[in-house]
Amino acid sequence: MDLVIRGADIYDGRGGAPYQGDVGVSGGRIVAVGTVDVKGAEEIDASGLALMPGIIDSHTHFDAQITWDPWCTPSPALGVTSVLIGNCGFTIAPCKEPDRDLIMKNLVQVEGMSLDVLRSGIAWDFETFPEYLDMLEARGAALNVGAFLGHSSLRTYVMGDAATERAANDDEIKTMADIVRAAMKAGAVGFATSTAPQHNGWGGVPMPSRLADARELETLVTAMGEDGRGVFMLTKGNTTDVPYLETVAAKSGRPVMIAALLHNPTNPDGTFKDLAAVAAARANGRELWGQVSCCPLYMDFSLKSAYPMEGLVAWKPAMEASGDALKAVYASDAFRQAVKDELSGPAGVRLFNGEWDKIEVTETARPENKAFDQKKVKDLADAVGKHPLDWMLDLAISEDLETLFMAELLNTDEDAVGRMMADPNASVALSDAGAHLTFFCDAGFGLHLMGHWSRDLGKLTLEQATHELTAKPAAIYRIPERGEIKQGYHADLLLFDPKTVGRGPKRRVHDLPGGAPRLTTDAVGVEGVWVNGVRVADAKGPVGVKGDPLPGRVLRTFGS
Repeated sequence: MDLVIRGADIYDGRGGAPYQGDVGVSGGRIVAVGTVDVKGAEEIDASGLALMPGIIDSHTHFDAQITWDPWCTPSPALGVTSVLIGNCGFTIAPCKEPDRDLIMKNLVQVEGMSLDVLRSGIAWDFETFPEYLDMLEARGAALNVGAFLGHSSLRTYVMGDAATERAANDDEIKTMADIVRAAMKAGAVGFATSTAPQHNGWGGVPMPSRLADARELETLVTAMGEDGRGVFMLTKGNTTDVPYLETVAAKSGRPVMIAALLHNPTNPDGTFKDLAAVAAARANGRELWGQVSCCPLYMDFSLKSAYPMEGLVAWKPAMEASGDALKAVYASDAFRQAVKDELSGPAGVRLFNGEWDKIEVTETARPENKAFDQKKVKDLADAVGKHPLDWMLDLAISEDLETLFMAELLNTDEDAVGRMMADPNASVALSDAGAHLTFFCDAGFGLHLMGHWSRDLGKLTLEQATHELTAKPAAIYRIPERGEIKQGYHADLLLFDPKTVGRGPKRRVHDLPGGAPRLTTDAVGVEGVWVNGVRVADAKGPVGVKGDPLPGRVLRTFGS
């Protein structure tokens, strides 16, 4: 036997009460659970510790990063053993060579990535989606990886520049549907898209998927499900409400995962109405899920790319400019008034709704402004009798747009978030790992769920929390033989101390291609992480010998 973990409190993923026992691993699989009499080549005394299946992170954006970083940093050290990439349809495959720069520029805007990092880091050893999966398989990964076929990349591949200008015609829809079928045969977990108004590409142009009409969308989702497999995932907008998505589920016969259901204090009942509509659809026999987050959405940003504001129609001129031209937009009285007018209207499906008391100056660029650091924009503006928008823009312009701000956006009402997570129609995810690297890092969402929400607040039991992170997503996405501690299952395991488990504070590192910065967080209370029986992290962080084969697998076989 390769490994025996002895005397752990076992949370098997199924949601039942824990029990004390041993787990034996051989050949990358769990071969014994309970009392293991055979001695292992490696023995671990887990007395006082808990053992659970590895976390399945079902909402990530590692599509680009995994081509230069097969470890999908920092997820393995945070207890994650499987990730799903391609969420929201923001992928890099399929992609023709002439479109590569546009695909990367769109990721810069919509997912807060660095163009220099993408240009120097992405390995373009593919064109089609099946070739992309083949490349990942050949290169190897530290984690198990499943991939959605992405709608925006698919539209660009088939329609070129027209992808951001119009709906597809009959021939284009047929071609896209054929590519969807081929992707499913190659091993896609499903098809992903976005209709969300905040999802804009380079220059403020809507991401291609937002131009699709109902006929196109329904044809592609139906093509995905023709062989009785696949999950349709989308970040919804105003045109794709839950009752409409119920009709899509009915036509395709496939599950629908709806993101991103975050609590908005300016529309406090909105998410609960969506979850009630999901419940009604499930009562009608349609498998819909609402994807919720257990993390408050805090976002660092500068006015060079003010992602929290980009769901505002009036902000579009700022997305179309850069450098001195961008500063001129910010200085314009007409621009400022249009933004103020829009914010004074009804709250929409957007990140920022005018709560200026929740925007803070994180770090100023000029010494004479240091007194503003760590203070709220509203308080600073009130002190000088200015509108907060004017004060913020004036400060940013004076510092050549180098000022760093932090926005407290959504999911900050813990009572409301606790209710959302407890809803049986919800799935806890939305880490966005691999994206928005300079804005926030929620890759440790699973540890936060177990530590903050379960141990500290008691909003759910530890067995409920571990089920939410393991067997439940495995069942939703039809991932076979993972997500449970069960004989014959793959040995994806997380050993932790329930008294201390959690995520550490965010910190900035410079380890992206070219030394570019990103935010990260460290695990607290994690003692060991195994992927297919191979240890990838211990209490100090990632482990592994350079040159050793990576233990992760590209997930290409899913159940019905």
